[in-house]
Amino acid sequence: MKIAIITSANQWFIPFAKELKNKIKDSMLFFEHKNVNESFDIVFILSYHKLIEKKYLEKNKHNIVIHASALPLGKGWAPMFWQILENKNKIPFTMFEVDDSVDGGDIYMQRKLQLTGYELNYELREKQANHIINMCLEFINNYHKYKNPVKQEGIETFYQKRTSKDSELDISKSIAEQFNLLRIVDNDNFPAFFYVNEKKYILKIEEASDENR
Repeated sequence: MKIAIITSANQWFIPFAKELKNKIKDSMLFFEHKNVNESFDIVFILSYHKLIEKKYLEKNKHNIVIHASALPLGKGWAPMFWQILENKNKIPFTMFEVDDSVDGGDIYMQRKLQLTGYELNYELREKQANHIINMCLEFINNYHKYKNPVKQEGIETFYQKRTSKDSELDISKSIAEQFNLLRIVDNDNFPAFFYVNEKKYILKIEEASDENR
């Protein structure tokens, strides 16, 4: 089978996309869908932040996305992080075929990722990526099982896009009450912050090394 991977440039998933490429013989990696000039049996569209026009999708047999929720629940943005804020540590991932709706395509499989409840952002991203890689490999290695995806059924819910404002801490609440927010903040791009007397303070979180415990 001819297989391609598309992911956005300059973002967290790139090293994992390269790892997936190395695990799939003769696969190709793209950072822009308009550069895909040939047809593929499978195109994995992973952490890609552009809409792909129908004329590009039509060239391929399968155009597959993996979304971190139990679709049709949790469509939209950053579903894993929103679920962590809901105190969930068992995160469902859905592999589905792209169509012209928002996260609305037919479903190939759903697999759950078990978290400990203590991972920080970089650890969450690593576990998320490895889970996605494993799902992609499962689809390829057991392709005969996934020829007939099923329609999405049930109530739709949507998560909104997270912004820097969503990293604000509430100084009236304890650290324990806000630990899940501290787990998901991005120290570099969207660090946690709070205000005291109209002054803004930035708080970055990391796990202490053994010698500092």
